[in-house]
Amino acid sequence: MNWKFWNKNKTNTKAKAKKKTKTREWVDAVVFAVIAATLIRTFFIEAYTIPTPSMERSLLVGDFLFVSKLNYGPRTPMTPIAFPFAHHTMPLINTKAYWDGLELNYHRLPGFGEVKRGDVVVFNYPMDADSPLYRPVDKRENYIKRCQGIGGDTLSVVNAQVYVNGKPASNPPESQLDYTVTAATPLNPDVEDQLHIKRYNGENSYPFMTKDAYNTLKGYTGVTITPNIRKPGEPDQVYPTNPSHPVGPPNLMLPGKQHDYKWNVDNYGPIIIPKKGWTVKLDSVTYPLYERCISVYENNKVQIVGKDILINGVKTDSYTFKMNYYWMMGDNRHDSDDSRYWGFVPEDHIVGKALFVWMSIDDDASFFSKIRWSRLFKVIH
Repeated sequence: MNWKFWNKNKTNTKAKAKKKTKTREWVDAVVFAVIAATLIRTFFIEAYTIPTPSMERSLLVGDFLFVSKLNYGPRTPMTPIAFPFAHHTMPLINTKAYWDGLELNYHRLPGFGEVKRGDVVVFNYPMDADSPLYRPVDKRENYIKRCQGIGGDTLSVVNAQVYVNGKPASNPPESQLDYTVTAATPLNPDVEDQLHIKRYNGENSYPFMTKDAYNTLKGYTGVTITPNIRKPGEPDQVYPTNPSHPVGPPNLMLPGKQHDYKWNVDNYGPIIIPKKGWTVKLDSVTYPLYERCISVYENNKVQIVGKDILINGVKTDSYTFKMNYYWMMGDNRHDSDDSRYWGFVPEDHIVGKALFVWMSIDDDASFFSKIRWSRLFKVIH
């Protein structure tokens, strides 16, 4: 009698199993890696790069950072059929990296918390909803800014200082403005390097600097320095009157006298940020502010018939918001395309919270100085 019959059966089973080819093993490994990486990027954490100076000097061009999807809760895929690792455009061939024939409703899984004032947030650029792109929400360009106001807040900017609910908001220590500098002799370039003063448009352009750099420079003998702040009432191309970004398609206006929004980037508002469940009365003052939210972001058909507002064919003089909204601004206040120009960020556009810088490369530095070692693993505040 064979007392090791179980070994015999095990051997037979192995013999029957077909051995994978090297090609099949390689394909399986690649498929597994793609699926695992996609799940991690969608639901947990994703890497981003800072391409523009709108957040300087809090974040620098060339910073590589990790963004948490868990802090605010990850979104479930809204455009599920897409090429892996390509956001909205295929590299080299510049075609769409997704198929918009299938779009799912917005849902967000539970997260650690909500978006708070002062958070550095990655979100989808709301204006990509418009012509000529008409991109789905989750395929709109990724932007990074600091949240200055949340749903229900009343926000204003007075002489470049943000106020929220009547109180001055705390300013990031590395935030910047541009200044007019008059000096008896040209500034030493070494001084500008030490103070991290940047001129983004050539040697003769306005210098951008932090408040600490400004306080240091104004103490120099023979130097006069003043911030370039627009005066109250001086009109500017800001939301909701920015001709480059009409409030909604079509840009409907109520008959009669319209509000004259003489706002600018340094003196703006006050404006109430919409909150889920908040009902706003619609008139010639409020309608231009909230039309885009109602028509574009919350997908309602808005019409003006005579003196009446029709939403989805029903006459109304009010609207109750379905989502929370946020007000996002760059720390580099005079070189940032943000909510002052195009308005509110809806909650379904929120991607995640910036956590820390894991690598930083200065393209303008010499080969041996390209890595900014002091910024590695710097926590983002």
